[in-house]
Amino acid sequence: MRALLTTFSWQELRHHPWRNAAAVLAVMLGVALAFSVQLINASALDEFASAVRSVNGQPDLEVRAVQGGFDEAVFARLAQHPQVTLASPVLEFQGLALAAGERQVPMRVIGVDALVLPAIAPALMPQPAAGADRFALFAPGHVFLNAAARSALGLPAQAGAGVAETVQLRSGDAWQRLGVAGHVAASGAALAVMDIAAAQELFGQIGQLSRVDLRLAPGTDRAAFIASLQQSPGWPAGVQFAEPGDAAERVSNLSRAYRVNLTVLALVALFTGAFLVFSVLALSVAKRAQQFALLGVLGLTPRERLRLVLAESLVLGLIGSAAGLALGTALAAFALRVLGGDLGGGYFEGVAPKLHWSSGAALLYGGLGVLAALVGGWWPARAAQALPEAQTLKGLGAAPTQGNSHWLALGLIALGAVLANIPAIGGIPVAAYLSVACLLVGGITALPWLIALLYDRVAPLFAQRVLPMLAVERARRMRGTAAVAVSGVVASLSLAVALTVMVASFRDSVTHWLDVVLPADLYVRATSGGRGSNTGNSSSTDTATFSPAFVQALAQLPGVGRTGTLRTQSLQLDASRPAVTLIARSLEGNASQSLPLVGAALPVPEGQIGIYVSEPMVELYGAKPGTTFAPLSDAVATAVTSKTPPVFFVAGVWRDYARQFGAVTVDARDFERITGERNVSDVALWLAPGASEGAVQAAVRELAARQGGASSESIEIASVGQIRATSLRIFDRSFAVTYWLQAVAIAIGLFGIAASFSAQVLARRKEFGLLAHLGFTRRQVLAVVAGEGAAWTAIGAVAGLLLGLAVSVVLVKVVNPQSFHWSMDLLVPWTRLLVLCAAVVAAGTVTAWMAGRAAAGKDVVLAVKEDW
Repeated sequence: MRALLTTFSWQELRHHPWRNAAAVLAVMLGVALAFSVQLINASALDEFASAVRSVNGQPDLEVRAVQGGFDEAVFARLAQHPQVTLASPVLEFQGLALAAGERQVPMRVIGVDALVLPAIAPALMPQPAAGADRFALFAPGHVFLNAAARSALGLPAQAGAGVAETVQLRSGDAWQRLGVAGHVAASGAALAVMDIAAAQELFGQIGQLSRVDLRLAPGTDRAAFIASLQQSPGWPAGVQFAEPGDAAERVSNLSRAYRVNLTVLALVALFTGAFLVFSVLALSVAKRAQQFALLGVLGLTPRERLRLVLAESLVLGLIGSAAGLALGTALAAFALRVLGGDLGGGYFEGVAPKLHWSSGAALLYGGLGVLAALVGGWWPARAAQALPEAQTLKGLGAAPTQGNSHWLALGLIALGAVLANIPAIGGIPVAAYLSVACLLVGGITALPWLIALLYDRVAPLFAQRVLPMLAVERARRMRGTAAVAVSGVVASLSLAVALTVMVASFRDSVTHWLDVVLPADLYVRATSGGRGSNTGNSSSTDTATFSPAFVQALAQLPGVGRTGTLRTQSLQLDASRPAVTLIARSLEGNASQSLPLVGAALPVPEGQIGIYVSEPMVELYGAKPGTTFAPLSDAVATAVTSKTPPVFFVAGVWRDYARQFGAVTVDARDFERITGERNVSDVALWLAPGASEGAVQAAVRELAARQGGASSESIEIASVGQIRATSLRIFDRSFAVTYWLQAVAIAIGLFGIAASFSAQVLARRKEFGLLAHLGFTRRQVLAVVAGEGAAWTAIGAVAGLLLGLAVSVVLVKVVNPQSFHWSMDLLVPWTRLLVLCAAVVAAGTVTAWMAGRAAAGKDVVLAVKEDW
């Protein structure tokens, strides 16, 4: 077998390097894209988990509040518990730091007890700078910064000897100037650590804690310990226990669907590459049919012919996979250096991971590349095995068979429809992905039947025109060859169509959603230390609020017609899931005017409070319309002003593309009555007719500086146009990867067309010579070849368009809701799709014409006399 590979197969590779290079390139790109996505995501997850461990340490249990903080009396109770050997109180919040040039940067502030910290979270232990007072970690006016914080503030990596450094921090209204007394070793985002008592006093959090880290006595049953505390008299209802790894696990679970979807999209190129390997080897086997037959006569058994072709596909797969792993590593390193680990999903913002190369992942994706090549080479190998030697040597080839491929195709398509209705497994739409695969394979299997169905009806229309008739008749009678040639195009085009429809549908739905949730002209927000992201971490809008007096003063500014308010709070309803957002906003009148409801709003029963939940709340927490939502009642129990806990009724479901982890909207009047809170996070301004937007913004900043006693930069003001543009820019950035994947898939498919037609026209030199003897000019021969290219790629475009539309329905209606728990409206951008299909047909026609030029230029006499 090795001798045949180094002689027989090597000659084929040497004579047709570009055709085989196209197959290797397809495998290489598929492996490279999938492997790079895996490396980027794995590196980001590792870095995030490392940062969480360095900040949270390694306690046995964490005690946290459902929302905000809790009374430090809980800490005293825990510290005195006989089964607790160590209790470490922590106060943490998101704030702002003032960098050089009055630039405000997000800064996470953590107050700690340095006496108990080393045993639980040594990475947070303050390390005094050289020459600093060793008791500075207990002093109220000092902080300790990690490396990310020093970099964000523009400070040198290490403080100079004798140089006094200061930093201004803010959480709430006032800035606090603190001395930098040293550093902490914790990695991750920018971090400022200080004494917990000083943090409580300086930032208005006296008597409050964010969490307590516990180290339990050996042999303690955690479940029994938790149950005993929760059932003990006086235990606060809003305080819950969590495992120390829950934070990293929540982000891993939350981003899993995004990461899996991105990996599946990356494997699209590899899927297309399998069809290209199939196309290249099928044409190669057809061209070498007489050579295989002669080898059979000389003693090469059919099984050995099968093994020989599979060995050729294995070689293509090994070369492509090795090159793909190298390219994928380089792409991942480049992406981590330039883009970080986020890839547009919003899950790892602020994380700058280093590349973590994985041998296991390399073996997995390299193996997938080899497997794709072997799968692509299986059917050509079977064709080589089934060759009848005598007939093939006489030039007769195998007798045409009437297969039942259309029944297999219909069966696969029906199976795909069934799989699309199966629920997700572990939050991953596994069945939906299998459905897409069945639809694609079934559609490609049906190509010969589709060609016959279409061109049997089209052929009579060209019966009186010789050149079109020859092109159409060859497509009809060589439909198996045509199906092989365009299979790669169908695979790539169908996936490109599906992704185009999905992205267009999502973007259109987001645009309509923005129209509903952004009705005002201007939006004012207190400058926060960070936006809530897909990690589910609480935003600092929980603490950065406007007073009722400030809101009233805004309403009286010249040029302001009316105002609206919004208040957000984070709620940790489930320790194993990210926090959800409670939104209090005015819902006067019909809720459908303020929220993009899915379906009609239900009437709220007497004595209950109506809430409107986002779509993820229905899937994750079972908050179905028409039912009461007890978890919210339990979460706000500590904040209610009345003794009777409120009963919340789910009156409707709305779309929210900003918070994947869930949001609950309640009327602002109900929220104020329940909690007594009147401060707000955001203010919406409707301008009076003829008012100047710039003048109103200046007036708002002046009012903020005058009433807040701080810089006018302490608030953020954005017009509705700016917010829309920013939101859509973020959307486009998130899907930039899919655009590249579409381009790669189409490029691979066009490589397949070029390889197919180049091989076929070279094998048909005798036919072209005969046509020339019959009086056809070179231009007419090229017209026939170009017509064949147009006929073949036209059927490929039709099949790719139909398959792509079917797959897009699965992506929009099944994969997206099962992965991200939100829905969207299907939008088909017909103009874009038709242009895409026309471009594919034009590219196929031009490719066929260019390939035909070389063959038609040969000496026709030699071509007719030529014999193998």
